[in-house]
Amino acid sequence: MDTLCSLFVYGTLKPGERAFDEFCAPYLVSDQPALAIGRLYHLALGYPAMTLEPGWVQGMLLTFSSPDCLQAIDAFEEYYPDRPESSEYQRDRHQIFNLQRQPLSTAWMYTMRRDRVTALGGHWLPQGYWSETTTP
Repeated sequence: MDTLCSLFVYGTLKPGERAFDEFCAPYLVSDQPALAIGRLYHLALGYPAMTLEPGWVQGMLLTFSSPDCLQAIDAFEEYYPDRPESSEYQRDRHQIFNLQRQPLSTAWMYTMRRDRVTALGGHWLPQGYWSETTTP
């Protein structure tokens, strides 16, 4: 029996961004604007990364029909569950909040270590929001 799976997204996996249709749309049950505690950076590679530093990141809480979709998303995010130390991103469960900063639930979320963000030329986005169409 399939169980629902929640994922907080803040970059190319958000609705309207380039990776959403391929990796998220086929499994999507619901989505809602949400916040997570962290700091958002635009990488020189053209996509964002989130660290667990203090701050707020704006994104979407996606609910999927099955956790099976995480396998393809893990590969896209270069997260290797059997080798997390070799992964570009880490995937862990974190508290997610509504736009009024009230707790919603916990969800999976991809984050990057701050030293890796620096090595990839990360530029802090103090507004905590990223979109391919509005971020330089």
